[in-house]
Amino acid sequence: MYQCSELLRGVEYECIKGSTKVDVSEVVNDSRRVTKDCLFLCIQGANFDGHCAAADVVRAGAKVLVVSQPIELPEDADITLIQVKDTRYAMAFISANYFGNPADDMTIIGVTGTKGKTTTAYFVKYILEHAGYKVGLIGTIEVILGNQTIPASNTTPESLVLQGYFRQMKEAGCQVVVMEASSQGFMLHRTQGFVFDYGIFTNIEPDHIGTNEHACFEDYLACKAMLFRQCKVGIVNCDDRHWKQITQGHTCKLETYGFDENADLRASDLKLMTGAGYLGIDFKVSGLLDMEIKTDIPGKFSAYNALTAIAICRHFGVGSEDIKKALAGAKVKGRIEMVKVSDDFTLMIDYAHNAMALESLLTTLKEYHPNRLVCLFGCGGNRSKLRRYEMGEISGKLADLTIITSDNPRFEEPQDIIEDIKEGIHKTSGKYIEICDRKEAIRYAITHGQKGDIIVLAGKGHEDYQEIKGVKYPMDERVIIDEIVRQDT
Repeated sequence: MYQCSELLRGVEYECIKGSTKVDVSEVVNDSRRVTKDCLFLCIQGANFDGHCAAADVVRAGAKVLVVSQPIELPEDADITLIQVKDTRYAMAFISANYFGNPADDMTIIGVTGTKGKTTTAYFVKYILEHAGYKVGLIGTIEVILGNQTIPASNTTPESLVLQGYFRQMKEAGCQVVVMEASSQGFMLHRTQGFVFDYGIFTNIEPDHIGTNEHACFEDYLACKAMLFRQCKVGIVNCDDRHWKQITQGHTCKLETYGFDENADLRASDLKLMTGAGYLGIDFKVSGLLDMEIKTDIPGKFSAYNALTAIAICRHFGVGSEDIKKALAGAKVKGRIEMVKVSDDFTLMIDYAHNAMALESLLTTLKEYHPNRLVCLFGCGGNRSKLRRYEMGEISGKLADLTIITSDNPRFEEPQDIIEDIKEGIHKTSGKYIEICDRKEAIRYAITHGQKGDIIVLAGKGHEDYQEIKGVKYPMDERVIIDEIVRQDT
């Protein structure tokens, strides 16, 4: 049992009914999971407001309710009612107290930015583990708690879930946690209740703007900027034109990295490397550290991701050789993930599923001067049609051949989505074919690969399913590739 007053440490509140000296069994924020004598947080979500369920929650046995607006209760309700300004904000502190403030006993690293969060987080994990640290990870792809892996549902989980992960990581012996910190996470106060030891900014471009996300770019930027008032040391990419804006009003110590000659940690002399079925980069690091880095992940943005990880890991006393060895073999599922099928051409899987990401990816790959740049992609159903037009146009302009196929059609017809993509590609002179069945499209790409080609399977990335009519069917592109190669040998 937990005393209510202890759970409320750090929270500004008013007890308007009952007493905070009562004991509660657990903390709950889902009205379907109420248990006897629990503390229930009335959270307003996109589709449901927990305040509306207050009476039902009390009847189900809740002992304490935390609210931010008036509620209707049974006249004979024997409960403690706590009023706060914002229940999401309060939930972060209550959750931290409920799980024993586990973040206080580990080093917490938060990585924010439009692009690069996932790859940077994995790079940090690779480097620190190579140096002997036990590292937990929370991100877009998965949550890694010691030896246990859980598929991710949100980039940054709700505070009650997040603190539970922290507790499990602490119990698993993790010394460090590296996590992706999303703008939604900051906006919804999921990262309150603890302080990041290191806060990292990769870059920012317009994204996540719309219904149930951010009203405008300025709002998106302001949410990202919250990290630098919630961390002890801020590490920022000073090549991004918004870096001074995003660190305005910071309360942390600041360090910079980038290709800029004034950066504290600098990258220079970037070289693109090619080999039999693979692409990579080589660059020099100077300033706070001096070394040469090679990694089998292509493009300048990979250099940024590696440099970001180096800027973080130097604070852990990791030696240059450990950093170099870890980055040399670093791979991230679904992020420019090369799958070796031939010495003649390069095949890769990437999560690029919007116009901005696809343009960045294809522009980077063209710098390697392939014989042909082949782009296979589809678009998700029940999403903006504008994305389909834009991605079709970008692939038509940048790829030598586009293979239009299906992605996650959801409740739309795959062929209807393909027709929308074609509207975009018809604005260009780009060559294309359409193969609705994604497995057959991948087969075509592989069996028609030519010497010197770069073939990218875009959109699915780390996903291992295809969502059709509300059902997620198994579909892992790595498995598909392996099956195709086995059948053809």
